[in-house]
Amino acid sequence: MRYAYAITSALLLGGAAATLTLNPSDAQTAQNEPGAINAVSAPRAGAPMSFADMVTRLSPAVVNISTTQRITVPQQANPFSGTPFEQFFGGRGGGATPRTQEAQSLGSGFLISSDGYIVTNNHVVSAGAQGATVESITVTLADQKEYKARLVGRDELSDLAVLKIDGATFPYVRFGDSRQTRVGDWILTIGNPLGQSGTVTAGIVSALNRVGQGPYDRFIQTDAAINRGNSGGPMFDMQGNVIGINSQILSPTGGNIGIGFAIPAEQAKPIVDKLMKGQSVARGYLGLTQQEISADIATALNITKDRGALVNGVSPGEPAARAGIRPGDVILAVNGKEITPQQSLTYLVGNEAPGSRVNLDVLRDGRRQQIAVTLGTRPSNDQLAAQTEQFDPDTAPTTPRASTNLAATAGLVVQPLTPAIARQLRLDSTIRGVVVADVDPNSDAATKGLRRGVVIQSVNRQPVTSEAELARAIQQARASGAKQVLIYAQLPGSLFAQFVPVGIDAAK
Repeated sequence: MRYAYAITSALLLGGAAATLTLNPSDAQTAQNEPGAINAVSAPRAGAPMSFADMVTRLSPAVVNISTTQRITVPQQANPFSGTPFEQFFGGRGGGATPRTQEAQSLGSGFLISSDGYIVTNNHVVSAGAQGATVESITVTLADQKEYKARLVGRDELSDLAVLKIDGATFPYVRFGDSRQTRVGDWILTIGNPLGQSGTVTAGIVSALNRVGQGPYDRFIQTDAAINRGNSGGPMFDMQGNVIGINSQILSPTGGNIGIGFAIPAEQAKPIVDKLMKGQSVARGYLGLTQQEISADIATALNITKDRGALVNGVSPGEPAARAGIRPGDVILAVNGKEITPQQSLTYLVGNEAPGSRVNLDVLRDGRRQQIAVTLGTRPSNDQLAAQTEQFDPDTAPTTPRASTNLAATAGLVVQPLTPAIARQLRLDSTIRGVVVADVDPNSDAATKGLRRGVVIQSVNRQPVTSEAELARAIQQARASGAKQVLIYAQLPGSLFAQFVPVGIDAAK
């Protein structure tokens, strides 16, 4: 169980989404088969009627999921080793032998087929700490029967996992169409909050398409009580269809305050389909980095804030580079779908199949054009992390010196980027620019994070390779009445350069 305190989300224990393939010869029907639930159970206009019939019918398909984990804990060496005090404090010298501890986690899930396939969250069945391994997964049904479960498949990005238990015919539920869900609809959840199995809560849909912390998170928000242990449990509509999988909460304390999130069935179902077949989930990939279009950047580029994705880096040899995408391009749409905070570039591209061809609407130097790209396959999180090993610009052999006209360069003192400096910064040999040698601490450039060792490649899309070129680009902007320039700079801790709006109103 992962918490995010203050204004961040807290992942609960459990949940995933699934799709169901039934054996025509199977005489058993889904617990939520149309007509199986008495219509009087559903709320009518005004105050809701009892949910009792629904709960009686649906609860047998909801399960408790627990894991047993082994955690290897490093032990601190005896600080008195080799001294006369060693015998009094015990322990051994040198590196002490690591100690192994046992831990458990608890969550929810639900059966999606009569032969024992179960959906839950990936984080419910994943190791909860560094050095931990999951040794066993136990599923407990509503009748308290326990089964050892096998992990069939998992997808970290969607936080979904599929388990399998063996045994007699099981009660199960199937998915409805979450696309028909409306804000204000009644919903019902069943799960195991804080280990209290079979707990039922009800509420309404508070919002749809909520963006989470992950690039592919688009949640149904509800005010139904959800707590630790509820994750992985189903969210039902009033017809008894699974429209979501409880996954996260927003809370300053880690407990329920009426803001819970569920993975929509429409997103979960195709992923679970693949996991049930033993397949991995592949997502489209461009091979570029982007940055948020802030109000300052939008002003500098003369575009609308929060519309589009500003490209600040392109990986050599990847699909975006092969298609001719450049740093400074603003990608406005993918196959006609506009890029917004709720519909990001990563989200739209990730929902396309690797190898497919997409059309990108691109704004370049004020002109809109369309560029076709054949998508690659998104690398794993570990592979992406390995690509972002950073350099330290402070190691650059720059020579701080006084400038004769800091106002002309917006408070920046720079020198040419020589091959020797580029090698020390581990930059590609094709990069051209200037290296910041000193910054006026009272300038807007200093406020925006430009400091010694940062590499500036362009100003307002004009390449700069000397202090004179930097001053000329800034003067041109001033002459046009601009209050700021857009500097393309390699910042500390960044694999790619970023666009930084820097004020040029007056000398500091």
